[in-house]
Amino acid sequence: MDRTKRTVLVVEDDTLLMQAITKKLILNGFNVISFSSGTETIEYINSGKELPDAIWLDFLFKDMNGLDVMRMIKNNPLWSSIPVLVVSNSGSSDKVKTMLALGVKQYLVKADYRLEDIINIINDFIETDTK
Repeated sequence: MDRTKRTVLVVEDDTLLMQAITKKLILNGFNVISFSSGTETIEYINSGKELPDAIWLDFLFKDMNGLDVMRMIKNNPLWSSIPVLVVSNSGSSDKVKTMLALGVKQYLVKADYRLEDIINIINDFIETDTK
């Protein structure tokens, strides 16, 4: 993987959407690591493999939810400072408040944003974190 490029970890259980996100990120110059379940993501976090520069996290998966994944991210000292953007189909105020309290940088409802807009937000997070 080209480490001169920024890496985004994408956690999305909708296969077609994950493919679209991955393709768009690559076209925008990012490396992409992707998983379709919370379990796979947690295994990766615990593996000690490459750290991403940002995380695109869906909220609901077949095996768990984004809260579980976010708690694991924030409890791992190596991962706790990585900016996380939650992109979900739903955004109740309680869900959003809980995720923000866990350290999520921003919580977006998918229907309210174009893919390009979300990629720009991720890029801004990465740029801000490296300054």
